[in-house]
Amino acid sequence: MRKAGGLFLCLGACLILAAAGCGKKYEEVGSTLPAETEMTQTRPVEVTAAPEETTAEFVPEERIAVDGRIQSYLTGEMKPAEQADRRPLAVMISNDREAWPHYGMGRAGVIYEVPVEGNMTRYLAVMEDYDGLERIGSVRSCRNCFIDFADEFDAIYAHYGQSTFAKPQLKEIDHINGIEGRGAQAFFRSSDRKAPHNAYTDFERIQAAIKDMGYRQEYGEGYEGHYQFSRPGQPTVLSGDKAAEAARIVPGYTMYHPEFRYSAEDGLYHRYQADAPEESDEGPLAVKNVIIQYCQSGYYADTEYLNINVDTSEWGYFATGGKAVPVTWKKENGITRYYGPDGEEICLNPGKTWVCVLSTKDVDRTEFYGE
Repeated sequence: MRKAGGLFLCLGACLILAAAGCGKKYEEVGSTLPAETEMTQTRPVEVTAAPEETTAEFVPEERIAVDGRIQSYLTGEMKPAEQADRRPLAVMISNDREAWPHYGMGRAGVIYEVPVEGNMTRYLAVMEDYDGLERIGSVRSCRNCFIDFADEFDAIYAHYGQSTFAKPQLKEIDHINGIEGRGAQAFFRSSDRKAPHNAYTDFERIQAAIKDMGYRQEYGEGYEGHYQFSRPGQPTVLSGDKAAEAARIVPGYTMYHPEFRYSAEDGLYHRYQADAPEESDEGPLAVKNVIIQYCQSGYYADTEYLNINVDTSEWGYFATGGKAVPVTWKKENGITRYYGPDGEEICLNPGKTWVCVLSTKDVDRTEFYGE
């Protein structure tokens, strides 16, 4: 086992990005990571410092378009243009056991997981391919940081209520609220769950609400995407003597003890909770990329509501293909960019991505395991 802080004690973790536009090998660079120390798989090492922030300017790559299909901003995969060019939907989804299984979440191209009250986490499922879904949810209430994440993808944000502290910020984004205004038409209550775990939406209701509320369906002018992706046939490979094994990733959330288990057979990280595969109505959840993003955090006034700071640069990890490297992150023009040890922006492998947001106070809970 390796604790997060002891995962990359050598300063020059090598990342081979075999992809056009991202194709370079990380050079050994200075860092404020912990000094090099002997370590084994069974000897955890505590965090002493975070990586130094060194970032190159973001330069978007040209989207690939072939025969009516275009590269998705969410996954980097080739999708029908009517989906990939459509503004995505970002839905607040419960992670309470009473709401399992999740409905529609298997369609999400990007999933954010963020702690809320009582050690519970909540999801933001960002999806472009939600056509025909008859049930999405269960949908829960808004917290501030989720508004930021939805806005980074120029998404329409669907939620069922909100904390008092989120109300002012909601005015800055196109959103569909289940308990206020005209957005209520987009939601329904199921009879197989108890409130508050039985609020759902679906494709037809969302589309009707978008039309009624006058929201645009296309990406905003000048939107250039969130992530960089490796090019076809040239995957991102995390390699070299200093790249850490990450066949099993334990983010560090205490409720349900979630983790990701890598399968070499399909090249995906399969999500587990309560020691069982995490299910959506269309099957188990699995992703190509996992990002751990540490954020400063506190509380709003004298309440239990967490205040997650998504603006002040910090650090984290990027895992794909059973390996992981350290990253720093920085908010640039309203979008979070992730940079590897040499300051270059990381290239994700095409596919789904799961972003685990944790407090910097909980760094020592994150664990990485080899095979």
